[in-house]
Amino acid sequence: MTVPPDDRVFRREMATAYRSGWHFIDLVTAIPHRGDSLMVTLFGEPIVVAREEDEDVRAYRCLRRPRGAPQPVRCAIRYGMIFVNLDQRDQQMVEPDTTTATPRSA
Repeated sequence: MTVPPDDRVFRREMATAYRSGWHFIDLVTAIPHRGDSLMVTLFGEPIVVAREEDEDVRAYRCLRRPRGAPQPVRCAIRYGMIFVNLDQRDQQMVEPDTTTATPRSA
């Protein structure tokens, strides 16, 4: 794990992560190779964190419903640590505003 050069920056970023609903899962070294994964339970919800084929680390909420596809969860890596955010408001996709303007004729 790499320690940031400025400890104040690290403390500020950690405080932001905890305050904003981000939760520490594990170190990135827990899933070092492609295809590796780990399952944790966070607030009673099973979460799978996996290193995908493209080397990215992604997290998924496992649904308890039959045949439910895993839902992607926001995942971030900071200073070699994996954080996930389960806040539903952060998971919703925002539709772009598609308002069109009709030009006035001269």
